[in-house]
Amino acid sequence: MQSVVRAASLGQLARASASAVPSATAAVKDTPLPTAAPLVVQAPVSSQVRCYHAGNMDVPDFTYYRRSAVKDPTAKSSETAQDRMAFSYVMAGGFGLGGAYGAKALVNQFISTWSASQDVLAMAKIEIKLADIPEGKNMTFKWRGKPLFIRHRTAQEIEIENGVDPATLRDPQTDSERVKDAEWLVILGVCTHLGCVPIANAGEFGGYYCPCHGSHYDASGRIRKGPAPLNLEVPFYEFPEEGMLVVG
Repeated sequence: MQSVVRAASLGQLARASASAVPSATAAVKDTPLPTAAPLVVQAPVSSQVRCYHAGNMDVPDFTYYRRSAVKDPTAKSSETAQDRMAFSYVMAGGFGLGGAYGAKALVNQFISTWSASQDVLAMAKIEIKLADIPEGKNMTFKWRGKPLFIRHRTAQEIEIENGVDPATLRDPQTDSERVKDAEWLVILGVCTHLGCVPIANAGEFGGYYCPCHGSHYDASGRIRKGPAPLNLEVPFYEFPEEGMLVVG
């Protein structure tokens, strides 16, 4: 060992190690390694505790809600198939009828929104007492936003209008085609030219005259002169009782 220290002091440690300790490498190789203990892997231990078991848990009993045909566990399902199918058909039919009724009500409600409102329906018809219109006079009423002419014609006017030849008219119509009662003329007071309102008891033919463009109508509302192409319109009307006129 002293020789090793001496060699190290002279800077010859590498050679001294090889010469002074010739069996050092062999000693290291021959030294046995300690045997390691075997590695044992243990499975994790669960800490969960089961609270319910098949033997100590109460199972709900639904026997009260089951049909009597299926309460017997030993019975074959084919024996009760008809009853079960009948029940299914009844339920399906009931739901189908309920759905159809609901759909019908929904469609009716939707379509009813398209119908006319009450104020419009109230204006759809107008009742007129004919006793308020003297003979030979014309009265104007408002119906559906348009002027309505009601004329109580005299016997002379009726005779004159019946004597007119329809072939000579621009819009050929006889007087009987335009009135239901010869005494009463019911027409709309809207000129067929450009929609102006004619003046009653005026014009060359004693009926109606439109001052806008000079259209002349007779006492039957037929165009006799001027640019208007058609006769004055006759709305739907009826006489529901004596002395009463309903238009619309």
